[in-house]
Amino acid sequence: MALGSVTISLPATIWSGGQVVEKGKRVGIIGLDTSHSTAFTKVLNAPEANPAYAGYKVVAAYPYGSKDIASSTTRISAYTDEVKKLNVEIVDSIGALLQKVDVVLLETNDGRLHRDQAIQVLKAGKRMFIDKPIAASLSDVVAIFAASQTYKIPIFSASSLRYITGIEGINKSQVLGADTFSPAVLEKTHPDFFWYGVHGVETLYTAMGTGCREVIRVHTNDTDIVVGTWADGRIGTFRGTRTGKHDYGGMVYTQTGNVRLGPYGGYEPLLKEIITYFETGKVPVSPEETTEIFAFMEAADESKRRGGTPVTLASVMANLKP
Repeated sequence: MALGSVTISLPATIWSGGQVVEKGKRVGIIGLDTSHSTAFTKVLNAPEANPAYAGYKVVAAYPYGSKDIASSTTRISAYTDEVKKLNVEIVDSIGALLQKVDVVLLETNDGRLHRDQAIQVLKAGKRMFIDKPIAASLSDVVAIFAASQTYKIPIFSASSLRYITGIEGINKSQVLGADTFSPAVLEKTHPDFFWYGVHGVETLYTAMGTGCREVIRVHTNDTDIVVGTWADGRIGTFRGTRTGKHDYGGMVYTQTGNVRLGPYGGYEPLLKEIITYFETGKVPVSPEETTEIFAFMEAADESKRRGGTPVTLASVMANLKP
């Protein structure tokens, strides 16, 4: 645009639902069967959105989504109506979505679908955040990260519990051990902890870091306790509950004192990390750490099958099928 002798270059924009969104900042959502989808959309599409979100807006969504998990399928209609009111276009395929967006939030609750969905996004060259669980099997976790390398698109996955209150002030080099807890509701289509216990396990790994050697699991109908022994001798435990009040938290033991974790701080700390990743391409959680989290949970399942005997993470990784 020329104004007198001054030339002004306007940023490339696209109209979506009456809002102007800079090209490069158009967000697409796959899966409207989780509250995360509506929570993220409300924050990003707010009229006066926090500058920390750098102008990113959700412009399109593909609703599906599990078709056989009742707790997911029953949400899709209401969540679709909710995001429509936030100026989000609803499309009928992932292919159609990818033509309209620059980056993707893969929010489908059903981890069994993630491998196929993620590869479609990677083939299109889009940066992508994959919400928990990244997959419904350890082999799919490994395959998704392998595809990320093949297509040279860095991706990451994380629970919002990675950013629980208290964790931000911990010097991880001084951590001696940790105990964490979260609900661990079971879903028959997923390995035990993949569905919901992943929240507390991810909190444990956020404090302890990688390097767990083996786990032992104690299981009852109401409670699970997993004791992990790290290669350097440190102990980390996860307690998963299925009765009583659903809550999240823990205790981290450090060389200078103990730090209590909690309460849960909501979705926005995670969303800010996602936006930074969209902007820079740098992932805040490494593929190695996410893979080990799921190996930890798979080893815990194997320990349960063996009646609570120790199982090494190396053994479950070695038994992966191609």
